[in-house]
Amino acid sequence: MRLFGDVGAMARSFFNAKTPRTPRGPSDPARFGGVVDQRIAREGRDNTLAASEIEPKRTARLGVLASWRFKAASTPVGIAAITALLAGCASDLSYDALEAKYDAPASHYLDTPDGLHVRYRDQGPRGAPVLLMIHGFSASLEAWSPWAERLSGQYRVISLDLPGHGLTRAPASWAPSIDAYADVADSLAASLGVTSYVVVGNSMGGAAAWDDALRHPGHVRGLVLVDSAGWPGEKAGRAPPLVFNMMRSAPGRAVLRHVDTSPLARSGLKSAYVDRALVTPALVGRYVDYSRAPGHRDLLLRIQSRPAAAIDAGGFKAITAPTLVMHGEADALIPVANGRAFAAAIPGAKLVTYPGVGHVPMEQIPDRSAADLKAFLVSLPAP
Repeated sequence: MRLFGDVGAMARSFFNAKTPRTPRGPSDPARFGGVVDQRIAREGRDNTLAASEIEPKRTARLGVLASWRFKAASTPVGIAAITALLAGCASDLSYDALEAKYDAPASHYLDTPDGLHVRYRDQGPRGAPVLLMIHGFSASLEAWSPWAERLSGQYRVISLDLPGHGLTRAPASWAPSIDAYADVADSLAASLGVTSYVVVGNSMGGAAAWDDALRHPGHVRGLVLVDSAGWPGEKAGRAPPLVFNMMRSAPGRAVLRHVDTSPLARSGLKSAYVDRALVTPALVGRYVDYSRAPGHRDLLLRIQSRPAAAIDAGGFKAITAPTLVMHGEADALIPVANGRAFAAAIPGAKLVTYPGVGHVPMEQIPDRSAADLKAFLVSLPAP
């Protein structure tokens, strides 16, 4: 969804860098390597785990890139050279270290027959109507925390980390797709004894939510699309960042597996949230750290490289669940026109748009958006 922003700043940082110094003590800005990390350290940002929790591999790689241009580097030979030079720049972080830093008592884990170890949260009264919440690309269940805080007094709120995201572990053989993500969410609900729920999805999670409504209509009593992806032939709200084109090509993905994504994350999150005050060092750090969990980068790159599900606008007429479409009018990633199109295509759907709000209304304006969701939920027939 929003981990990757404008690649230009990242490219300039790498291509104009000097050879990094040998790492020294914990306070040394060169500890993690590269001008990006030196700048972060100077600004006092905590965007990575402690040095003792990673295995930095130092090379004199960045100085070699100083005279290169990104266009030239996009050739297969250039890609291969950069990949070799950047190897080890963004090494994996262990799940033990990630769980120690980010897990919370509200979290639970489910092991599935296909080898997944799924982190989820199940909050609120067990006898209350169920909300099943699916986050977007590169996000995690923490994206739903503002709504969970406001809704779990009246509703049972179930959220999860999709495979390749957050603290959910997946085998290397697991094949990511929108169908697979919808099935993981529906199977989690079933494992908790839930057979009827309102499914809520943001961005890529919105695509999984409407896919769930189409493929498991007997389970979905309501559908909520929050700045949803998946409109047929959808276009970004502005020219897509170059990094997304890289993610759709094998050579580009080879580079991104080794790049420190901190500058990409910061830029992308600022674009998504609109309100830059919400893009704190802790938020950026969490996104970057989760992307470095073992196997996550491969899964993130593989899902982004897969074509969208084949569906035309007429296919949404098959959705029978009452539907609420919510969309920020300032969303630069998925234009509000897509939200309006979803609302027009799904029979009886209600549309709410938010002026000045970006890609994540549940985080940018949690009070107002949660109130709109509550108004929709009370209008539904009793489960």
